[in-house]
Amino acid sequence: MKIFIMTDLEGISGIARKEQVDNSEPYALERLMADVNAAIRGAFDGGADAVYVEDGHGGGRNFIKEQLDPRAVQVGNASAGSTDMTKVDAMFLIGAHAMSGTQNAFLDHTQSSMTWHDYYVNGKRCGEIAQEAIYAGAFGVPVVMVSGDFAACAEARQFFGNIKTAVVKYAECRNVAECIPDDEAERLIYEAAKGALSLVGKVKPYRVTLPAEIKIEYNRADYCDDAAKWSGAERLDARTLRKITDKIEFYRDILI
Repeated sequence: MKIFIMTDLEGISGIARKEQVDNSEPYALERLMADVNAAIRGAFDGGADAVYVEDGHGGGRNFIKEQLDPRAVQVGNASAGSTDMTKVDAMFLIGAHAMSGTQNAFLDHTQSSMTWHDYYVNGKRCGEIAQEAIYAGAFGVPVVMVSGDFAACAEARQFFGNIKTAVVKYAECRNVAECIPDDEAERLIYEAAKGALSLVGKVKPYRVTLPAEIKIEYNRADYCDDAAKWSGAERLDARTLRKITDKIEFYRDILI
């Protein structure tokens, strides 16, 4: 049983203010490692034979490597093909956040809070949670566990059904959250991760119908101008690009 863990920073326990993410504060990175290690412990105690972990936030420069559980293997960019997803049995998302436009969500956005407004796959509005699952699902890999704020976990259940989730905070407004105690957050993540192993083989991969329509609505026309110059996508209006993909082999296949 092989588990792949993708991380982000916005949904990590103990991070209660936007500035902590913007500045990658030392405490925020320490909490990242604590959440990841709790998930790793849970995965192994639940029966995993191997755990692979990717630092998925902001170009992957957030892990404190000496603090990572030595039983786990840190990998490079899975979306670029450096991890063989065909050999992975399930995926965890640790530190997830809700999609752009979600009310009562901490740091809601999809890909870029500056440039992206909404992202659609086959007409369904999606965020990074679904995006990760679509990519993994193309290789037959289901998402079975998610940690993050209340809105992120609710979004995950909406897309994937009765998976394991760990709610570590609640948004007071977009840029401020109320966090549960650190030790309680680690316990919830550990238990969700451990329990998620029992869902492998029961939760179906999140697959989309191919050919798939990928559509991005940008916040401003000039952002769309810039993307249109190099993407080759079809321009629908001042702020929207569209493409059709008939395969999902690389992460870029579901982007524009």
